[in-house]
Amino acid sequence: MTPAQTPSWRRRALWPLFGALALGAGLAQADSYPDKPITLVVGYPPGGSTDLMARTLAPELAKRLGTAVVIENLGGAGGAIGAQKVASASADGYTLLVAANNEIAIKRLVAPTSVKYEQRDFTPLGLIASQPMVLVASPKMGVKSVADFLKLVKANPGKFTYGSSGVGTALHLAGEMVKDQGGLFMTHIPYRGVAPLTTDLLGSNVDFGVFVLSSGLPLIKSGKLNALGTTERRRSQATPEVPALAETPALKGIDISSWFALLGPARLPEPVVSKLKKALAESLQAPELRKKLEETGSAIAPPQHDLGKFMAEETAKYKRIVEFARIEE
Repeated sequence: MTPAQTPSWRRRALWPLFGALALGAGLAQADSYPDKPITLVVGYPPGGSTDLMARTLAPELAKRLGTAVVIENLGGAGGAIGAQKVASASADGYTLLVAANNEIAIKRLVAPTSVKYEQRDFTPLGLIASQPMVLVASPKMGVKSVADFLKLVKANPGKFTYGSSGVGTALHLAGEMVKDQGGLFMTHIPYRGVAPLTTDLLGSNVDFGVFVLSSGLPLIKSGKLNALGTTERRRSQATPEVPALAETPALKGIDISSWFALLGPARLPEPVVSKLKKALAESLQAPELRKKLEETGSAIAPPQHDLGKFMAEETAKYKRIVEFARIEE
């Protein structure tokens, strides 16, 4: 008798057995995890801050998981293309996302109709690190301090521009916070990533810019760009000579960072989640990794951080900025 010929009452009686067999197979598969390479998806081109974070993390994860960990760059749509791939991937732990706040906490706020995933479509595995952004000036401006910046822009409303790596990115939101609190009128110029923004700043085609600190640090240290201030409440250990923007009374409320997290598709099996969380926690304690990240101005996430709660709180903060600046794609 074929399954189709089996009486319906018998098929219903067999359903629990089929479910148990499937569960057993899933648990057995999770128990052997990982037995093939793991892909870390990055929703940005090579060379940006998220890519650098993934490439720093990948070797440490590989050591602890006993398998190759490869990077796949899927740039576009402010990180959303890469995020969508992981949200739609099989829940087996072999396709993970090194995510930034752009695509996870901001994108749906500025492009609600085009983004098809939500935070619930991911399994939070852990916060990796955070780092400040930095406001910089093009060499042609001759602006060396926050006070000079505020004085110049206030005296010339609408005359100056600032660039970021795209509409609705954390960099864009940081720039709008500066405008809001400083009572400034500047025109935002969105770029498709850090590289073209850098080119235009060095070529004096845009006046000011906002970078994630790790991306801007080489240009700052070489003297090619003037760093005016960082966006977290306290100065970065990587640039103690650069003041926090919040040290200036007119900008005292500025406290925003770029953060990075490891996520998987929703419904990852618990044994897989446990292995990945353990590997991530151990990787973040590795001295070589900590040294590399701290040199870029990153603060390593504390152990046992509640990533799900953190993402919800960050989203609420960004929502206020998006509504103030009326940011939309």
